[in-house]
Amino acid sequence: MENNKYLKLLLQQKKQKWLLLLILSSTILLLTTIASFSSSPQLLYKSHGNKFHFQQVPRFVEPKLKNSPSSPVHKVPRLAYLISGSAGDGVSLKRALKALYHPRNQYAVHLDLEATAEERLELARWVSEEKVFEEVGNVRVVVRSNLVTYRGLTMVSNTLHAAAILLKDIDDGESWDWFINLSASDYPLMTQDDILHTLFDIPRDLNFIEHTSDIGWKKDQRAKPVIIDPGLYSQPKSEVFWISEKRRLPTAYNLFTGSAWMMLSRPFVEYCLWGWDNLPRIVLMYYANFLSSPEGYFHTVICNADEFRNTTVNHDLHFISWDNPPKQHPHFLTVDDYESMVESNVPFARKFGKDDPVLDRIDSNLLGRRADGFVPGGWFTDEGNASTVLPRINLKNTTELKPGPGAQRLKRLMSSLLLADDFNSTHCKMMPAVSKMK
Repeated sequence: MENNKYLKLLLQQKKQKWLLLLILSSTILLLTTIASFSSSPQLLYKSHGNKFHFQQVPRFVEPKLKNSPSSPVHKVPRLAYLISGSAGDGVSLKRALKALYHPRNQYAVHLDLEATAEERLELARWVSEEKVFEEVGNVRVVVRSNLVTYRGLTMVSNTLHAAAILLKDIDDGESWDWFINLSASDYPLMTQDDILHTLFDIPRDLNFIEHTSDIGWKKDQRAKPVIIDPGLYSQPKSEVFWISEKRRLPTAYNLFTGSAWMMLSRPFVEYCLWGWDNLPRIVLMYYANFLSSPEGYFHTVICNADEFRNTTVNHDLHFISWDNPPKQHPHFLTVDDYESMVESNVPFARKFGKDDPVLDRIDSNLLGRRADGFVPGGWFTDEGNASTVLPRINLKNTTELKPGPGAQRLKRLMSSLLLADDFNSTHCKMMPAVSKMK
């Protein structure tokens, strides 16, 4: 009897041992499987009708975040404009908006907090009472105005704010293709029909942004110093102030610089706002303490992003007259600059004084625009007399374009840029470092 009890106990212990080994091996196998799934794309067993297949699921979330698709080439594009100004710029901003207006585009207009509340309210009232703007609904006044310091980060943040507004609540059929930032002192040198007609054949992923990695004197005077933009926290506008300590140049990415005025593709603008790999936010935080950050932020982001660095066109599409060497602000353009502006073949120019006579000449000779009127095109024909407010408007077919001589000029510029022999080799080109003589 004792032997039988002993044998039964021995058998029970062996069963428990084997059960323990089975549980242990199963646990190891499960952990190994989980580890393999977490270190490589996962497999999901999905059914389609009577057929089954495995589908790979990425480990990280970033690959799931993609840009919305661009509109196809050989389709009339849509543009999104930011027109911004400050105190006393209301009249110039209104004039620029009418000269740039087309019902196919989207517009955000902004007077910063240095403008009086009355001036900002007047702009909002004027937009709401303009019959065309009301009917089309494509002009938005930035109600929550920002304080903008050109030499600080607030100009960049205002640009991103406007881009976000222009992306919000836009139907897929009305999604714009390029974002253009202008100031109230900018003015077009050709009609919107000229511009839209020329961009008809241009790949939608291109970004027109003047840039260089040769930051030269800016390394010591802008990159290494640390500044604070009071517009980030203070109500009254004031000049940036300097911190005594200096910093080294970044090593995680390369700095680029260029013009603060640009035409950016919608995919790149979405990337700057979403920042799914965090580069746009990291660079934004760095440029928070960078003097004249509008001349470097977008340039540094695009040239350090694998997805976009090969989409750059090194031009800002502006005519600007600078001193040599350039100072902080360009010359005010006058009638003396008219011929040079036309011969440049660019669509925009700056900087203009309010109601300067050269603007009347541009309206008359290049835009065909009456005083306080819209620019004629496929959607609008100014066939009435001076007392007629809206001679003829066609808002049903905004793809009807009537390009003029401006389209020929812009086509020459685009051909010179996009068909250049070195076009593909100059995207975000890193300039060789200059060695110092010992």
